[in-house]
Amino acid sequence: MTHDEIVDVPPRIGWDLHCHTAFSDGTETPETLVRQAKKAGLLGVAITDHDTTSGWVPAQQAAQSSGFPLLRGTEITAQFDHVSVHMLAYQYDPNSPQISRMFAKTRDGRVRRAKTMVELLSEDFPITWDDVLAQVKEGSRTTIGRPHIADALVRAGVYATRSEAFGGAIHAGTKYYVPTPSPTALEAVRAIREAGGVSVIAHPADLSRNRVLLSDEQIEALINEGLGGLEVWHRGNAPDQRLRLLAIARRHGLLVTGGSDWHGAGKPNILGENLTDDRVVRQIIAHGAIRAVLPAYSASATNPMACAKA
Repeated sequence: MTHDEIVDVPPRIGWDLHCHTAFSDGTETPETLVRQAKKAGLLGVAITDHDTTSGWVPAQQAAQSSGFPLLRGTEITAQFDHVSVHMLAYQYDPNSPQISRMFAKTRDGRVRRAKTMVELLSEDFPITWDDVLAQVKEGSRTTIGRPHIADALVRAGVYATRSEAFGGAIHAGTKYYVPTPSPTALEAVRAIREAGGVSVIAHPADLSRNRVLLSDEQIEALINEGLGGLEVWHRGNAPDQRLRLLAIARRHGLLVTGGSDWHGAGKPNILGENLTDDRVVRQIIAHGAIRAVLPAYSASATNPMACAKA
């Protein structure tokens, strides 16, 4: 985006570019995501499950059958020094060797990490690995993580909700917590670039995730590797931090995106509560390796709803 196009207020009409389904830690199917996004009056939606593309095909099928625009994406778990960084990758080639290897390594590491956490938890709580697997809705294609452990604790009656579990036994500050094995943020940006995708830092100023936020210098290092944008419009970014992120975006010509971080019933986040401007989405499509999902969209800003049928 150009400097003049970046404004200080979130868009009221647009796309939700940060949504999770049961293929990672959401509770709903890709079909439900598309149906609810269309019902909510959004211009379009993105599927961004954690470290996987497993939900892409059913999401695309749902979008095509309903005539509703869809972006394909993934939220990649990464690290920058001691700061946890989640990177949203859009419209990249899923067959890219580098990104495929990275996902496989991360998913294997997540399973080992989850098993270790369950072993620790089982010493004090009525929970087993089978209890966790019972919460996985899409079988072997699902990225297993803390949300599934939380759901198992809820099922066992330890907590009333997933959010309570995240604030309790599986919080990052407890003796049961095991860090997620992750690539560096620099490696993630390089892999997304190699796959022809557009990279955006998810909720970069969310203090509930990191006591120490990414610095301007760290963000600039990612820009030098090919970072495309910042998710400014997210409930986790405080107003002063939104202004800081907008200033960085203006200085470096970054895309400014927004998303709800929707997980269905897994979080209180409401689909469409934060949005991305249509002009930004068209730039993502124009720069991404995959354009066939919405082949006419980048050339037609007047009728986006008509473009998912192709």
